[in-house]
Order: sequence, then C-alpha cells, then structure tokens
Amino acid sequence: MREPGFWWRHAGLAAGLLAPAAACYGAIAARRMRKAGVRAGVPVLCVGNFTLGGAGKTPTAIMLAKMLQDAGERVFCLSRGYGGSLPGPKRVNAQADAAAQVGDEALLLARAAPTVVARDRVAGAQAARAAGASVVVMDDGLQNASLVKDLTIAVIDARRGIGNGRVFPAGPLRAPLAAQLARTDALLVVDDGDGAADAIIAAPGLPVFHGRLQPDAAAVASLHGRNVLAFAGIGDPDKFFATAAAAGIAIAARRAFPDHHRFSAEEAAQLIMQAEHGGLALLSTEKDLARMAGEPALAALAQKAHVLPVTMVVAEAEALRKLVAASFRDAPQARTRNP
Repeated sequence: MREPGFWWRHAGLAAGLLAPAAACYGAIAARRMRKAGVRAGVPVLCVGNFTLGGAGKTPTAIMLAKMLQDAGERVFCLSRGYGGSLPGPKRVNAQADAAAQVGDEALLLARAAPTVVARDRVAGAQAARAAGASVVVMDDGLQNASLVKDLTIAVIDARRGIGNGRVFPAGPLRAPLAAQLARTDALLVVDDGDGAADAIIAAPGLPVFHGRLQPDAAAVASLHGRNVLAFAGIGDPDKFFATAAAAGIAIAARRAFPDHHRFSAEEAAQLIMQAEHGGLALLSTEKDLARMAGEPALAALAQKAHVLPVTMVVAEAEALRKLVAASFRDAPQARTRNP
C-alpha cells in the first residue's frame, strides 16, 4: 500500500472524513499499549517510531548494537521479521536465509549482530537470552506492550515529522501521540528539518538526540561522474533519494515503490531497460538488495544495481552512551553476561 499524500500535510477533508475510524483505531491502540508486559531477564532496548513508514529505525538499531558490542555486551537484535513467512522464534542466518523467510530488516540486522525473528516478541527475547544474549535491541515495537523495555528511543524524520498529527487511517500515527510519548524515553531526530517540532514540544522532559544517515564514501566514489536511476521500495523513498543527492550522486531518474516491495520479474526488466536506454547506473538501498537475494528472476537486477549503504551517526554520541548505560544500571532484572 502506498501511503496517501494527505498524511503529511495539514489535515483536510480526507483526514476529516476518516476521523471516526481514526478515533476507534487510536483508542484500541492506546488500550493495548497500557497493558502490562513481561520482562525478558536481560535489558531490552527498543528502537521505534511514532508513524507508519520509514524513519531510520534499522540503521539506529544497528548503531546501538555496535555501540553495545564495543562496550563488551553480547548483543542480540530482535525483529518481527516483517515481510517474512516464518513466525519464529528463529535465529537468522544472513548468508542462507532469504527476505521472503525472515524479512529484509532482519537480514541487515544479522550482518551486525546475532538476530532473532519472532512475531511473539516475548518468545523472541527469551530465545535470545537462552542463546546467550546479555542485552536485546528491538527493531520496532514501541507500540507493542507485550515485552517490557528498559529504554525506548523514538526515531523521527526531521523532514516529515508526525505529518498531520492524526492517527491511522486519517494520518500516519500508529497510536495517539500522547500514548506513544508515555512509552518513550528519548527522541532521535534524523537529518535536517523542523518536522519533529510538534513531538518535541509535546514531550519537554525527554532527551533529544540528533542523527544523520551517512552514506558509505566508497559507494559514493564508485558513482562519481555517472548519472543514476535511483529506485527504492522502503518506507520513505524520497529520504533515500535526498540522501543520495546530498552525497553528490547525480540522480537523473527515480522510481519509488511501496515499503517492503517485492519486485516482479517485469519490474526488474523495466528498471534494467530504462537504465540501459538512458545510459544510467542503477542505485538502490541495502534493504531492496536484501529482498532480491535468492530470487532467480531478480538476479540480473541485483547484479547490475549499485547499493548505497548508510550509517546512523549521532551528534551527541557520548550522551547517548551514558543514557544507555543508565538504563542498564536501573534495569530491575538480573544481568546475564557471557564470560
């Protein structure tokens, strides 16, 4: 499903007509978020966002996992495995598993740290602990109250923010903002813009960090002097296009697809033909390339496409490390650490 444009503009007629449905959806979501959860037995750090669509959760989860690894922790990532067929709990094999089984995000997480996919978050966290985890980093799950989190960071895109501020389907919010802020310990505002202002104003006591998606220098250099056809099937393709353009990559054409889009053989052929006809290099995201892995009909597209890896860089990295350390110190459960 492609998100409607009115989600990201001031509320108008369409949002007003959907307000009754949004009120019902929001009430149910808020009630679910108030439920008591289960503790995992190890600290749980959750990276979530307030809205449907992309904000930079997966790069943030990877950044936190590496930060914790550097501190000597045995980190496991936990993903719902959105887009994958396996309910889990299952430990992801980044080399052997396909996105159709475990989801594209889990494959990226598994390259950084051991990763478990599980639709049941409690069972997933328990599986990670049984496998030796000293800490669990959840990619998404702010709105899921089944598992108690010791630290929840909400990622906000600085350009889009919370959109029109309405709950789905009248707007992009996954639940009423107040209900989500009550479960949030810190905000991470990504890239430039003032779109996060409403959320920051609504939560004056929360720490606010500032991040940016830093493209891989070698990938950018490999495209120097070339015009590209950029394509992406992620939560916010425009964010990817803007990141590439800001890095100095010359985007001559762009194709946006819905989030977690499974490319067809016909679409792959069309992208290749369009690029060849225009003398363009193909450029996409790590998530899109992950979904192509193991798909014979997409092998040619995967081989021809350049990928632009990005890393989340936080300006206040030391303050973030201290916040993470404090959440561990205050966690009521006993710590489990491997020798």
